[in-house]
Amino acid sequence: MKRFNKIPRGITCLVIIVALFGYMGSVMGVPNMINTMMRTAHDLLLNTVFYLMGMCVLTGALSKVLVNFGVVDLLQRLLRPVMKPLFNMPGVASLAAVMTFLSDNPAIIALTKDKKFARYFKKYQHVSLVNFGTAFGMGLLVIVFMLGQGYYVEPFVGFFGTICGCIIATRLMQYFTCKKFPNFREEDAVAAEPMPHPDSEIDLPDVGDGVNGKDSLFVKVLNALLDGGRDGVNIGIAIIPGVLIISTFVMMMTFGGHVEIGKAGEEIITYTGAPYQGTQLLPWLGGKISLVFEWLFGFHSPELIAFPITALGAVGAALGLIPSFMTEGIIDGNAIVVFTAMGMCWSGYLSTDAATLDSLGYRSLVPKAFLSTFIGGICAGVIAHWTYMAIVAIGLV
Repeated sequence: MKRFNKIPRGITCLVIIVALFGYMGSVMGVPNMINTMMRTAHDLLLNTVFYLMGMCVLTGALSKVLVNFGVVDLLQRLLRPVMKPLFNMPGVASLAAVMTFLSDNPAIIALTKDKKFARYFKKYQHVSLVNFGTAFGMGLLVIVFMLGQGYYVEPFVGFFGTICGCIIATRLMQYFTCKKFPNFREEDAVAAEPMPHPDSEIDLPDVGDGVNGKDSLFVKVLNALLDGGRDGVNIGIAIIPGVLIISTFVMMMTFGGHVEIGKAGEEIITYTGAPYQGTQLLPWLGGKISLVFEWLFGFHSPELIAFPITALGAVGAALGLIPSFMTEGIIDGNAIVVFTAMGMCWSGYLSTDAATLDSLGYRSLVPKAFLSTFIGGICAGVIAHWTYMAIVAIGLV
Protein backbone atom coordinates (compact mmCIF):
# COMPACT_ATOMS: atom_id res chain seq x y z
CA MET A 1 0.00 0.00 0.00
CA LYS A 2 2.87 2.36 0.83
CA ARG A 3 4.30 1.82 -2.64
CA PHE A 4 1.13 3.22 -4.23
CA ASN A 5 1.23 6.23 -1.92
CA LYS A 6 4.70 7.04 -3.25
CA ILE A 7 3.47 7.26 -6.86
CA PRO A 8 3.58 10.94 -7.92
CA ARG A 9 0.16 12.43 -8.57
CA GLY A 10 1.30 13.60 -11.98
CA ILE A 11 1.76 10.02 -13.12
CA THR A 12 -1.74 9.08 -11.99
CA CYS A 13 -3.15 12.06 -13.86
CA LEU A 14 -1.26 11.15 -17.04
CA VAL A 15 -2.45 7.54 -16.84
CA ILE A 16 -6.08 8.65 -16.60
CA ILE A 17 -5.75 11.12 -19.46
CA VAL A 18 -3.96 8.61 -21.71
CA ALA A 19 -6.55 5.93 -20.88
CA LEU A 20 -9.50 8.25 -21.60
CA PHE A 21 -8.27 9.74 -24.85
CA GLY A 22 -6.62 6.49 -25.88
CA TYR A 23 -9.94 4.69 -25.59
CA MET A 24 -11.87 7.31 -27.58
CA GLY A 25 -9.10 7.58 -30.17
CA SER A 26 -8.98 3.83 -30.64
CA VAL A 27 -12.71 3.74 -31.41
CA MET A 28 -13.11 6.95 -33.41
CA GLY A 29 -9.61 7.56 -34.71
CA VAL A 30 -7.50 10.36 -33.24
CA PRO A 31 -8.20 12.98 -35.97
CA ASN A 32 -11.93 12.26 -35.86
CA MET A 33 -11.93 12.37 -32.06
CA ILE A 34 -10.30 15.80 -31.99
CA ASN A 35 -12.54 17.19 -34.74
CA THR A 36 -15.68 15.86 -33.06
CA MET A 37 -14.62 17.29 -29.71
CA MET A 38 -14.01 20.78 -31.11
CA ARG A 39 -17.09 20.83 -33.35
CA THR A 40 -19.37 19.55 -30.58
CA ALA A 41 -18.12 22.23 -28.17
CA HIS A 42 -18.54 24.89 -30.86
CA ASP A 43 -22.08 23.79 -31.66
CA LEU A 44 -22.99 23.65 -27.99
CA LEU A 45 -21.67 27.18 -27.52
CA LEU A 46 -23.68 28.61 -30.40
CA ASN A 47 -26.91 26.64 -30.17
CA THR A 48 -27.19 25.71 -26.50
CA VAL A 49 -25.16 28.04 -24.29
CA PHE A 50 -26.40 31.25 -25.88
CA TYR A 51 -29.97 29.92 -25.70
CA LEU A 52 -29.52 29.14 -22.01
CA MET A 53 -27.86 32.51 -21.45
CA GLY A 54 -30.83 34.25 -23.04
CA MET A 55 -33.11 32.36 -20.68
CA CYS A 56 -30.88 33.27 -17.74
CA VAL A 57 -31.12 36.96 -18.62
CA LEU A 58 -34.91 36.86 -18.87
CA THR A 59 -35.46 34.74 -15.76
CA GLY A 60 -32.89 36.85 -13.90
CA ALA A 61 -34.78 40.00 -14.77
CA LEU A 62 -38.06 38.45 -13.64
CA SER A 63 -36.45 37.20 -10.43
CA LYS A 64 -35.14 40.66 -9.57
CA VAL A 65 -38.57 42.20 -10.06
CA LEU A 66 -40.11 39.54 -7.81
CA VAL A 67 -37.50 40.23 -5.13
CA ASN A 68 -37.60 44.03 -5.26
CA PHE A 69 -41.38 44.36 -5.32
CA GLY A 70 -42.18 42.04 -2.42
CA VAL A 71 -43.36 38.94 -4.24
CA VAL A 72 -40.57 36.80 -2.76
CA ASP A 73 -41.49 38.00 0.72
CA LEU A 74 -45.13 37.14 0.03
CA LEU A 75 -44.23 33.68 -1.25
CA GLN A 76 -42.08 32.82 1.72
CA ARG A 77 -44.86 33.90 4.09
CA LEU A 78 -47.34 31.68 2.25
CA LEU A 79 -44.94 28.72 2.30
CA ARG A 80 -43.89 29.18 5.92
CA PRO A 81 -46.63 26.92 7.42
CA VAL A 82 -45.49 23.84 5.46
CA MET A 83 -41.81 24.03 6.39
CA LYS A 84 -42.01 22.33 9.79
CA PRO A 85 -44.30 19.39 8.90
CA LEU A 86 -42.60 18.61 5.58
CA PHE A 87 -38.95 19.50 6.05
CA ASN A 88 -38.59 19.82 9.84
CA MET A 89 -37.37 23.38 9.28
CA PRO A 90 -38.47 26.74 10.70
CA GLY A 91 -40.76 28.82 8.57
CA VAL A 92 -38.05 31.21 7.38
CA ALA A 93 -36.47 28.31 5.45
CA SER A 94 -39.07 29.00 2.78
CA LEU A 95 -37.01 32.05 1.83
CA ALA A 96 -34.10 29.76 0.98
CA ALA A 97 -36.33 27.69 -1.28
CA VAL A 98 -37.63 30.73 -3.14
CA MET A 99 -34.21 32.35 -3.54
CA THR A 100 -32.45 29.23 -4.85
CA PHE A 101 -35.40 28.45 -7.13
CA LEU A 102 -35.11 31.89 -8.69
CA SER A 103 -31.31 31.81 -8.98
CA ASP A 104 -28.97 28.90 -8.14
CA ASN A 105 -28.12 26.75 -5.12
CA PRO A 106 -25.00 28.80 -4.13
CA ALA A 107 -27.50 31.53 -3.16
CA ILE A 108 -27.95 29.52 0.02
CA ILE A 109 -24.47 30.61 1.19
CA ALA A 110 -25.43 34.25 1.66
CA LEU A 111 -28.56 33.31 3.60
CA THR A 112 -26.99 30.70 5.89
CA LYS A 113 -24.13 33.03 6.82
CA ASP A 114 -26.54 35.83 7.75
CA LYS A 115 -27.03 35.76 11.53
CA LYS A 116 -30.47 37.33 11.32
CA PHE A 117 -31.55 34.36 9.22
CA ALA A 118 -29.54 31.61 10.94
CA ARG A 119 -30.77 32.45 14.45
CA TYR A 120 -34.04 30.62 13.76
CA PHE A 121 -32.28 27.27 13.20
CA LYS A 122 -30.77 24.57 15.33
CA LYS A 123 -27.36 23.47 14.12
CA TYR A 124 -28.62 20.26 12.51
CA GLN A 125 -31.26 22.23 10.60
CA HIS A 126 -28.73 24.85 9.60
CA VAL A 127 -26.47 22.18 8.07
CA SER A 128 -29.34 20.58 6.15
CA LEU A 129 -30.09 23.91 4.44
CA VAL A 130 -27.37 22.93 1.94
CA ASN A 131 -29.41 19.92 0.78
CA PHE A 132 -32.65 21.86 1.03
CA GLY A 133 -31.37 24.72 -1.14
CA THR A 134 -29.70 22.42 -3.66
CA ALA A 135 -32.99 20.69 -4.45
CA PHE A 136 -34.52 23.95 -5.67
CA GLY A 137 -31.42 25.35 -7.39
CA MET A 138 -32.02 26.81 -10.87
CA GLY A 139 -35.60 25.55 -10.63
CA LEU A 140 -37.09 28.43 -12.60
CA LEU A 141 -34.55 27.98 -15.40
CA VAL A 142 -35.15 24.22 -15.61
CA ILE A 143 -38.93 24.56 -15.73
CA VAL A 144 -38.86 27.41 -18.25
CA PHE A 145 -36.45 25.42 -20.43
CA MET A 146 -38.78 22.41 -20.43
CA LEU A 147 -41.74 24.64 -21.25
CA GLY A 148 -39.73 26.04 -24.15
CA GLN A 149 -39.36 22.51 -25.55
CA GLY A 150 -43.16 22.22 -25.82
CA TYR A 151 -43.89 20.30 -22.60
CA TYR A 152 -46.43 22.12 -20.44
CA VAL A 153 -47.63 19.59 -17.85
CA GLU A 154 -44.58 17.38 -17.43
CA PRO A 155 -42.27 19.97 -15.80
CA PHE A 156 -44.75 20.54 -12.98
CA VAL A 157 -45.15 16.81 -12.37
CA GLY A 158 -41.37 16.69 -12.20
CA PHE A 159 -41.41 19.60 -9.74
CA PHE A 160 -43.65 17.54 -7.47
CA GLY A 161 -41.04 14.79 -7.59
CA THR A 162 -38.39 17.37 -6.71
CA ILE A 163 -40.29 18.43 -3.59
CA CYS A 164 -40.56 14.79 -2.49
CA GLY A 165 -36.87 14.24 -3.15
CA CYS A 166 -36.03 17.41 -1.23
CA ILE A 167 -37.97 16.19 1.80
CA ILE A 168 -36.03 12.92 1.75
CA ALA A 169 -32.62 14.55 1.20
CA THR A 170 -33.16 17.21 3.88
CA ARG A 171 -34.42 14.82 6.54
CA LEU A 172 -31.67 12.30 5.74
CA MET A 173 -29.05 14.99 6.21
CA GLN A 174 -30.62 15.96 9.52
CA TYR A 175 -30.52 12.32 10.62
CA PHE A 176 -26.88 11.87 9.61
CA THR A 177 -25.88 15.13 11.28
CA CYS A 178 -27.58 14.32 14.59
CA LYS A 179 -26.10 10.83 14.54
CA LYS A 180 -22.57 12.19 14.17
CA PHE A 181 -23.06 15.27 16.37
CA PRO A 182 -25.93 14.58 18.83
CA ASN A 183 -25.41 17.93 20.49
CA PHE A 184 -26.38 19.72 17.24
CA ARG A 185 -30.01 18.78 17.90
CA GLU A 186 -30.23 21.21 20.82
CA GLU A 187 -27.57 23.79 19.94
CA ASP A 188 -28.55 26.97 18.12
CA ALA A 189 -26.87 27.73 14.81
CA VAL A 190 -25.73 31.09 16.18
CA ALA A 191 -25.23 32.42 19.68
CA ALA A 192 -28.42 32.74 21.66
CA GLU A 193 -30.16 36.10 21.42
CA PRO A 194 -33.69 37.37 22.00
CA MET A 195 -36.13 35.71 19.62
CA PRO A 196 -39.25 37.48 18.35
CA HIS A 197 -42.70 36.17 19.14
CA PRO A 198 -43.68 33.36 16.68
CA ASP A 199 -46.58 35.43 15.36
CA SER A 200 -44.57 38.61 14.89
CA GLU A 201 -43.04 39.85 11.68
CA ILE A 202 -39.74 38.08 11.02
CA ASP A 203 -36.69 40.28 10.54
CA LEU A 204 -35.35 38.65 7.39
CA PRO A 205 -32.02 39.48 5.79
CA ASP A 206 -31.96 41.81 2.85
CA VAL A 207 -32.60 39.88 -0.37
CA GLY A 208 -32.82 42.71 -2.85
CA ASP A 209 -32.29 46.38 -3.49
CA GLY A 210 -35.80 47.20 -2.39
CA VAL A 211 -38.18 49.70 -3.93
CA ASN A 212 -37.68 52.59 -1.56
CA GLY A 213 -36.41 55.90 -2.76
CA LYS A 214 -37.52 58.84 -4.82
CA ASP A 215 -37.29 57.15 -8.21
CA SER A 216 -40.45 56.76 -10.22
CA LEU A 217 -42.10 53.35 -10.58
CA PHE A 218 -40.85 53.12 -14.17
CA VAL A 219 -37.24 53.71 -13.10
CA LYS A 220 -37.54 51.18 -10.29
CA VAL A 221 -38.89 48.52 -12.66
CA LEU A 222 -36.25 49.35 -15.25
CA ASN A 223 -33.45 49.12 -12.68
CA ALA A 224 -34.75 45.79 -11.43
CA LEU A 225 -34.96 44.39 -14.96
CA LEU A 226 -31.48 45.55 -15.92
CA ASP A 227 -29.86 44.46 -12.65
CA GLY A 228 -31.55 41.08 -12.86
CA GLY A 229 -30.56 40.70 -16.49
CA ARG A 230 -26.96 41.48 -15.57
CA ASP A 231 -27.09 38.76 -12.92
CA GLY A 232 -28.48 36.44 -15.58
CA VAL A 233 -25.51 37.16 -17.82
CA ASN A 234 -23.16 36.22 -14.98
CA ILE A 235 -25.01 32.94 -14.49
CA GLY A 236 -24.98 32.32 -18.23
CA ILE A 237 -21.23 32.84 -18.37
CA ALA A 238 -20.76 30.63 -15.31
CA ILE A 239 -22.45 27.64 -16.98
CA ILE A 240 -20.28 27.81 -20.13
CA PRO A 241 -17.44 25.59 -18.78
CA GLY A 242 -19.87 22.98 -17.51
CA VAL A 243 -21.87 22.83 -20.72
CA LEU A 244 -18.86 22.76 -23.05
CA ILE A 245 -16.61 20.45 -21.04
CA ILE A 246 -19.00 18.06 -19.33
CA SER A 247 -21.61 17.87 -22.11
CA THR A 248 -18.97 17.36 -24.80
CA PHE A 249 -17.43 14.38 -23.06
CA VAL A 250 -20.79 12.93 -22.01
CA MET A 251 -22.08 13.17 -25.57
CA MET A 252 -18.93 11.56 -26.91
CA MET A 253 -19.58 8.71 -24.50
CA THR A 254 -23.29 8.56 -25.41
CA PHE A 255 -23.81 8.81 -29.15
CA GLY A 256 -22.32 6.65 -31.91
CA GLY A 257 -20.85 7.22 -35.32
CA HIS A 258 -22.38 7.81 -38.73
CA VAL A 259 -24.49 4.82 -39.74
CA GLU A 260 -24.51 3.64 -43.36
CA ILE A 261 -26.27 0.65 -44.89
CA GLY A 262 -24.00 -1.73 -46.77
CA LYS A 263 -24.81 -3.63 -49.93
CA ALA A 264 -25.90 -6.66 -47.93
CA GLY A 265 -28.19 -4.54 -45.76
CA GLU A 266 -25.82 -4.49 -42.81
CA GLU A 267 -25.14 -1.38 -40.74
CA ILE A 268 -21.71 0.16 -41.18
CA ILE A 269 -20.59 2.67 -38.55
CA THR A 270 -18.06 5.25 -39.67
CA TYR A 271 -16.56 8.29 -37.99
CA THR A 272 -16.24 11.54 -39.91
CA GLY A 273 -15.30 14.05 -37.19
CA ALA A 274 -18.81 15.52 -37.24
CA PRO A 275 -20.26 16.92 -34.00
CA TYR A 276 -22.12 14.63 -31.60
CA GLN A 277 -20.41 11.43 -32.66
CA GLY A 278 -19.01 9.14 -29.99
CA THR A 279 -18.21 5.74 -28.59
CA GLN A 280 -21.64 4.79 -27.10
CA LEU A 281 -19.97 3.69 -23.86
CA LEU A 282 -22.73 4.99 -21.56
CA PRO A 283 -25.57 3.29 -23.50
CA TRP A 284 -23.54 0.08 -23.47
CA LEU A 285 -23.12 0.28 -19.71
CA GLY A 286 -26.73 1.31 -19.26
CA GLY A 287 -27.88 -1.57 -21.41
CA LYS A 288 -26.36 -3.99 -18.91
CA ILE A 289 -28.83 -2.79 -16.29
CA SER A 290 -31.48 -1.33 -18.59
CA LEU A 291 -34.27 -3.16 -16.77
CA VAL A 292 -33.41 -1.27 -13.58
CA PHE A 293 -33.56 2.14 -15.29
CA GLU A 294 -36.73 1.20 -17.15
CA TRP A 295 -38.51 0.13 -13.97
CA LEU A 296 -37.26 3.01 -11.82
CA PHE A 297 -37.49 5.88 -14.29
CA GLY A 298 -39.30 4.49 -17.34
CA PHE A 299 -36.28 5.08 -19.62
CA HIS A 300 -36.78 3.18 -22.86
CA SER A 301 -33.43 4.23 -24.30
CA PRO A 302 -30.13 3.69 -22.46
CA GLU A 303 -28.78 6.99 -23.85
CA LEU A 304 -31.10 8.85 -21.47
CA ILE A 305 -28.98 8.00 -18.43
CA ALA A 306 -26.56 10.68 -19.68
CA PHE A 307 -28.87 13.41 -18.31
CA PRO A 308 -28.85 12.44 -14.62
CA ILE A 309 -25.14 11.63 -14.79
CA THR A 310 -24.44 15.12 -16.16
CA ALA A 311 -26.82 16.75 -13.67
CA LEU A 312 -24.59 15.48 -10.86
CA GLY A 313 -22.02 18.05 -11.92
CA ALA A 314 -24.03 20.79 -13.65
CA VAL A 315 -27.74 20.95 -14.40
CA GLY A 316 -27.10 23.59 -17.07
CA ALA A 317 -24.87 21.13 -18.89
CA ALA A 318 -27.53 18.44 -18.53
CA LEU A 319 -30.11 20.71 -20.17
CA GLY A 320 -27.72 21.02 -23.10
CA LEU A 321 -28.25 17.32 -23.84
CA ILE A 322 -32.00 17.58 -24.39
CA PRO A 323 -31.99 19.13 -27.90
CA SER A 324 -29.76 16.26 -29.08
CA PHE A 325 -32.07 13.71 -27.47
CA MET A 326 -35.02 15.32 -29.24
CA THR A 327 -33.17 15.21 -32.57
CA GLU A 328 -32.47 11.51 -31.99
CA GLY A 329 -36.17 10.96 -31.22
CA ILE A 330 -35.48 9.14 -27.94
CA ILE A 331 -37.20 11.54 -25.55
CA ASP A 332 -40.82 11.57 -24.39
CA GLY A 333 -43.00 13.16 -21.74
CA ASN A 334 -41.94 10.70 -19.07
CA ALA A 335 -38.26 11.51 -19.67
CA ILE A 336 -39.01 15.23 -19.28
CA VAL A 337 -40.74 14.51 -15.97
CA VAL A 338 -37.81 12.51 -14.63
CA PHE A 339 -35.24 14.96 -16.01
CA THR A 340 -36.99 17.87 -14.29
CA ALA A 341 -37.22 16.04 -10.97
CA MET A 342 -33.65 14.74 -10.90
CA GLY A 343 -32.11 17.79 -12.57
CA MET A 344 -33.54 20.14 -9.94
CA CYS A 345 -32.99 17.84 -6.97
CA TRP A 346 -29.34 17.19 -7.83
CA SER A 347 -28.67 20.58 -9.46
CA GLY A 348 -24.95 19.99 -9.84
CA TYR A 349 -24.44 19.26 -6.16
CA LEU A 350 -21.05 17.62 -6.71
CA SER A 351 -19.65 20.97 -7.78
CA THR A 352 -21.37 23.19 -5.17
CA ASP A 353 -22.26 21.37 -1.93
CA ALA A 354 -18.66 20.84 -0.81
CA ALA A 355 -17.82 24.52 -1.23
CA THR A 356 -21.03 25.55 0.53
CA LEU A 357 -20.47 23.32 3.57
CA ASP A 358 -16.82 24.34 3.71
CA SER A 359 -17.80 28.00 3.82
CA LEU A 360 -20.11 27.22 6.76
CA GLY A 361 -17.41 25.31 8.64
CA TYR A 362 -18.92 21.82 8.26
CA ARG A 363 -16.39 20.23 5.93
CA SER A 364 -16.54 16.87 7.74
CA LEU A 365 -20.20 16.49 6.75
CA VAL A 366 -19.60 16.76 3.00
CA PRO A 367 -19.82 12.95 2.38
CA LYS A 368 -23.13 12.81 4.27
CA ALA A 369 -24.47 15.72 2.24
CA PHE A 370 -23.47 14.00 -1.02
CA LEU A 371 -25.13 10.74 0.03
CA SER A 372 -28.33 12.47 1.18
CA THR A 373 -28.72 14.47 -2.01
CA PHE A 374 -27.92 11.45 -4.19
CA ILE A 375 -30.62 9.35 -2.50
CA GLY A 376 -33.06 12.25 -2.64
CA GLY A 377 -32.47 12.67 -6.39
CA ILE A 378 -33.05 8.97 -7.09
CA CYS A 379 -36.27 9.07 -5.07
CA ALA A 380 -37.35 12.25 -6.88
CA GLY A 381 -36.96 10.54 -10.26
CA VAL A 382 -38.82 7.40 -9.16
CA ILE A 383 -41.69 9.32 -7.57
CA ALA A 384 -42.00 11.62 -10.59
CA HIS A 385 -42.04 8.66 -12.99
CA TRP A 386 -44.75 6.72 -11.18
CA THR A 387 -46.79 9.86 -10.54
CA TYR A 388 -46.71 10.59 -14.26
CA MET A 389 -47.70 7.00 -15.05
CA ALA A 390 -50.68 7.33 -12.72
CA ILE A 391 -51.72 10.61 -14.34
CA VAL A 392 -51.45 9.06 -17.80
CA ALA A 393 -53.42 5.98 -16.66
CA ILE A 394 -56.39 8.06 -15.52
CA GLY A 395 -56.28 10.11 -18.71
CA LEU A 396 -55.28 13.52 -17.37
CA VAL A 397 -52.39 13.78 -19.85
